[in-house]
Amino acid sequence: MSAKKNIYIIAGEASGDLHGSNLLKELIDQNKVTNSDFNFRFWGGDKMAEAIGHEPVKHFRDLAFMGFAEVLANIKTILNNLKFCKKDIEEFQPDILLLIDYPGFNLRIAKWAKTKGIKIYYYISPTVWAWKESRVHTIKKVVDHMFVILPFEKAFYEKFDYHVEYVGHPLLDAVQQYREVQKEKSVFISENKLNTNPIIAVLPGSRKQEIRLKLPLMLEAVKDLNDYQVVIAGAPSIPQSYYSQFIDNPSTHIVHGKTYDLLSASEAAIVTSGTATLETALLGIPEVVCYKTSKISYSIAKRLVKIKYISLVNLIMDKEVVRELIQDDCTANSIKEELQLILKNGTKRNSILNEYSSMKKILGEGGASKKIAQLMLKTIHE
Repeated sequence: MSAKKNIYIIAGEASGDLHGSNLLKELIDQNKVTNSDFNFRFWGGDKMAEAIGHEPVKHFRDLAFMGFAEVLANIKTILNNLKFCKKDIEEFQPDILLLIDYPGFNLRIAKWAKTKGIKIYYYISPTVWAWKESRVHTIKKVVDHMFVILPFEKAFYEKFDYHVEYVGHPLLDAVQQYREVQKEKSVFISENKLNTNPIIAVLPGSRKQEIRLKLPLMLEAVKDLNDYQVVIAGAPSIPQSYYSQFIDNPSTHIVHGKTYDLLSASEAAIVTSGTATLETALLGIPEVVCYKTSKISYSIAKRLVKIKYISLVNLIMDKEVVRELIQDDCTANSIKEELQLILKNGTKRNSILNEYSSMKKILGEGGASKKIAQLMLKTIHE
């Protein structure tokens, strides 16, 4: 038996918790094959906790601040978290620091950890291709191994003479795993006391500030669609009472922790920009994408961000496959108009579904977590 390696992991969001948990499962499985052994300490959520068998140092629900104004408002908390994290890492003495997404925090930790001689792996690249391109030079200096999940990212980094590993998108694995245990639509409807009307899924995000800004607009958009039932995907870390304050229709349902079941049973979805836009597409559900933040945050972002699209579907395809309603364009009327185009008899529905099929071919095969686990073990032993 080789000596145990200490691995410290930081995932600061719900998506990072999901991808981190799948990677941890692969590392644990690989232990049995390679006769390696690890001690894990992590920041993350319930999924990572379940994979390892113990609670996180910090839960992502206490870490997620979205937007420039929101970050400034919570700067003291963020600085305290950074200070605590550095102290905790020093006490744990990791052989490897594995950072998952969450770039504002993780890149600061990476720069500090490099000075301590810790080997640094980064999974899910910061969006340096969208804004703050100068961060590439920091990444080259401090990150020993970068694993990217979008096809165009490898070519982007090559322009800066930096080799990265393209491992495929982890959501391919998450959706495939779900397909293997997927319930019948009728079971989902029965379990959640829904009726037989077709479902419109509403995904307002996983943070309170996202929900507060977008959920009222989303619900306003569907209030007159009487032939449909509206079901909100509740985030695991947000209590039902928080959603209830925005609901004035007693037939609107909230389902917690069953987003894939909900999407699979739906005819269409209204989705907050983020990871969920790709999940919805991989599950084959036409969607309209919404983005709205504070005026200050949007004003700053508009000056800094250099990309044509905000949804992963459109970024991967490099064209507008799904409609993006951003800031002032994100109104109840515009959501409703687009939704009617993608429902069962809508004129855009079939073209969107065809584009989804093309996108899956571009993304290729899954196995991201397994690939990363194997690459990590290879470099660890080297």
